Amino acid sequence: MPPLRVDAGELTADELIEAMRSGRRVVVTADLFGDERELTLRHDGETFYCDTPTRLHKHPDESEMRACIEKMGYAKAE
Repeated sequence: MPPLRVDAGELTADELIEAMRSGRRVVVTADLFGDERELTLRHDGETFYCDTPTRLHKHPDESEMRACIEKMGYAKAE
């Protein structure tokens, strides 16, 4: 399945998490440190991952992943 490609703020946190739970990688284009960069959000069935150009973040559950997505501005404000 090809990755879902979105711009930061295009989808809600629920939509991003739903895509990850369905097995899709989500490639987000975001402004990081003044440059546009791509990062990948994914879920392996157990752990959520946020793979940025500088670091791989691991989140053990959906609530932590949601908090990261919202804090970093990857999701559309609801």
